[in-house]
Amino acid sequence: MATIMEESVVKFEMRGSCAELVVNRPQSLNALNSDVLSSIILALDKASKLPEVRSVLITGEGERAFVAGADIQSMSQLGPRAIADYVELGQRAMRAIELFPVPVIAALNGFALGGGLELALSCDLIAASSSAKVGQPEVNLGIIPGFGGTQRLIQRAGLGTARRLVLTGEIISAEEALRLGIVDYVVAPEELLNKVREICALIAIKGPLAIRGAKKILRASQEAVLLSGLRLEVEEFLRLFATGDREEGMDAFLKKRAANFKGV
Repeated sequence: MATIMEESVVKFEMRGSCAELVVNRPQSLNALNSDVLSSIILALDKASKLPEVRSVLITGEGERAFVAGADIQSMSQLGPRAIADYVELGQRAMRAIELFPVPVIAALNGFALGGGLELALSCDLIAASSSAKVGQPEVNLGIIPGFGGTQRLIQRAGLGTARRLVLTGEIISAEEALRLGIVDYVVAPEELLNKVREICALIAIKGPLAIRGAKKILRASQEAVLLSGLRLEVEEFLRLFATGDREEGMDAFLKKRAANFKGV
């Protein structure tokens, strides 16, 4: 029997030995605002206190989006100190997933763009619906990924793929993402949750100490390079956020018009 605890923007459900987190802002395509990021950290903290947890599943509410990205409407209004706090919170949420002691699996049920792809990349495994789309389109807004996307995309799929997605802002299909090594599984939409729950059940019967140890060592092999890269990413994101191009990019996005960047 599943037990459910519901927050306003993140639902938390224990299903057997798997803690299931659902980003619950379907009216905003599950966009990541500060409440969502804080609630993800809170939900993971809850899960860490439950000894029966052997894995975590993260998905989005509804059929359209896993997480369509950061909340551009709220971001566009932030000043220098507030945006620094927001980016730091986003980085903490991604690290909370990455450092969680048992495997975390993303179930991409729709768009996983910008911060949504960054959220997925912080997970250990990624399964996608065949209708899902992924991308890092931040350059369309005059900024770069700020929640670790540049670094984790390199680690997951290589520098060439990271260059392609980050520099072009291209949005690609789930099948293309599988070919490039960004996602691990692609299944029919109606089979997505069953597939991820099967993976969670498979992990649950393995030696729990071995699973935790394996995750720790696999992560440690990348840690020094990742932490250095994350610092550089945040610095460059904040520099770009202060530019006129960022203001133009976000204004154009919100007004659904083409941006006119001037390089200032």
